[in-house]
Amino acid sequence: MRTLLACCLLPLASGCRHTPARGAEVTDSIAARPEDVSTLDGAMRAFYDVVNVAPDAPRQWARDRALYSPWVHFVAIGRTVEVYDHARFVEATELLVRVGFREWEVHRTVRRYGNIAHVESTYESRSGPGEGKPGRGVNHLQFYFDGTRWWVTSVVWQTEDAANPLPPELLPTSTP
Repeated sequence: MRTLLACCLLPLASGCRHTPARGAEVTDSIAARPEDVSTLDGAMRAFYDVVNVAPDAPRQWARDRALYSPWVHFVAIGRTVEVYDHARFVEATELLVRVGFREWEVHRTVRRYGNIAHVESTYESRSGPGEGKPGRGVNHLQFYFDGTRWWVTSVVWQTEDAANPLPPELLPTSTP
């Protein structure tokens, strides 16, 4: 087990910025904006900025792609589990953003150890024209820092429903 672990971690320890798994597709992207990736706060701000789109407004998919490692996975938990790479995620969500979509963070918990971080981000959203259809849920993001910038390696989310209401610890604390 230690040998397998060493083989997997050696490329990171030797300064290699990215060593995608065999068969992982590396997608061309624009260079990330420094303010989007130099801090976890900046990365989270950009994560939400890029999905806020007025109906038929231009998308920021290139900026979005620049936040993620080449091997990023998106996992939507619902009645079924859907797993996407970035290209499939864009394809699957294009109709949603075409009609207008807004999502914003209302609560965040960060667990960080060295150059890795887990961010638990509760969101509220609206989809469609005008006020749109309301929603909320939780995004779980895994990050790593390569010495220069933060990379998102996975995003897992679940939208709140009757069977899975958001617990108090994932909601903002109210102030009198």
